[in-house]
Amino acid sequence: METAINRLTLRNKLRTYKKHPVSLIMFLLTVLAALVTVLVFVALIGYILIKGIPHLSPRLFEWEYNTENVSMMPAIINTLTVTGLSLLIAVPFGVFSAIYLVDYAKRGNQLVSLIRLTTETLAGIPSIVYGLFGYLMFNVTLRMGYSLLSGALTLAIMVLPTIMRTTEEALLAVPDSYREGSFGLGAGRLRTVFRIVLPSAMPGIMSGIILAIGRIVGETAALIYTAGTVTGVATDLFTSGCTLSVHLYVLLSEGFYTNEAYATAVILLILVVMINALSTLVTQKAASKGGTT
Repeated sequence: METAINRLTLRNKLRTYKKHPVSLIMFLLTVLAALVTVLVFVALIGYILIKGIPHLSPRLFEWEYNTENVSMMPAIINTLTVTGLSLLIAVPFGVFSAIYLVDYAKRGNQLVSLIRLTTETLAGIPSIVYGLFGYLMFNVTLRMGYSLLSGALTLAIMVLPTIMRTTEEALLAVPDSYREGSFGLGAGRLRTVFRIVLPSAMPGIMSGIILAIGRIVGETAALIYTAGTVTGVATDLFTSGCTLSVHLYVLLSEGFYTNEAYATAVILLILVVMINALSTLVTQKAASKGGTT
């Protein structure tokens, strides 16, 4: 039965493509684009794994960095610290700003349009410009020097537009009937937002946070100017320390540790996958919890 239905569907598609050859061309171009994307992704991941896995060794994970082991462990710890601190700063500002734009600001407000235009403009600024801004603002003006705090603040400003826009789109995707039903039952606006709207929009919000995590973990230019390239573990937030991506850049720029750089790229890839998987798990938990409340 299913085979007959599939054959009938295929015949209908062929008839449609014969009548509209442009549709066939667009279909083939779409399939080709998808295949090229998948092939490039597989080739990139395969190249990194093939070049890096053979050079992974226990000495790359020793606590202290030196010229003998070029350990990446300090960079991993600094990466996790910077990522957590950046999200701690950017997520509340991004989410609450989006809530104001969607649920509190008047529809058609000129200020809302200006904020959206500014956010989209900030999202397109190159990371090195953010790095120069962070250096002049936090390192020089506020006298933080090269520190993890300076780097985290710079990255928080960098990923804020991404979190804000994705959260806004997720909130706009929640049907107005949800809000109207909550208001009809006597709930206030604040309770409606936090008990009805946010749980429904949580998958979209977490998608923006995952994108922000990917940009933070992979960022290099902005951190070179703000957090510095010190290879040890930062003892506090006002101490300089390099992240994993900066550590990878330094190894490649020196030219003496190419094999270790490939191994570092493998760990960076694994770290991004683990963080994304954990974020996806949290998203699913939050969505299921929101659906049962």
